[in-house]
Amino acid sequence: MMAVHISRQHFDQLLDFAKLAEPNECCGLLFGENGRIVDVKTAENVATNPASHFEIDPAALIAAEKEQRAGGMAILGYFHSHPGGTCNPSQTDADAAAKDGRYWLIIANNDIKAWRAAAPGGNHPHFDAVLLQRGA
Repeated sequence: MMAVHISRQHFDQLLDFAKLAEPNECCGLLFGENGRIVDVKTAENVATNPASHFEIDPAALIAAEKEQRAGGMAILGYFHSHPGGTCNPSQTDADAAAKDGRYWLIIANNDIKAWRAAAPGGNHPHFDAVLLQRGA
């Protein structure tokens, strides 16, 4: 199974982002390289119904993509929360997921699970589970 590494500090930071956003979903970007998350940044959830959906503010995503192309930190993936839900991808997540090889971290019930968008037939429809390894 593929793995992505996250520090305890960033893991706890993501849990805090989710708690602060309740009852809405939080969302944002993961930065790093070689399967190692080195920074996490929240973005405004601009979804029409942020209590049950998320949409990363396109301006934040475009700015991060431009920064990456200019030699800045690489976007490793995305995160969002499922308030009152589970860490498993929803059908809405599956419908919206770009199969771009980036990680998806889903936060729920004081836990986080990692996924990667994949073709149907993975170990979850449209996603493959990824081991989330927490470090010091």
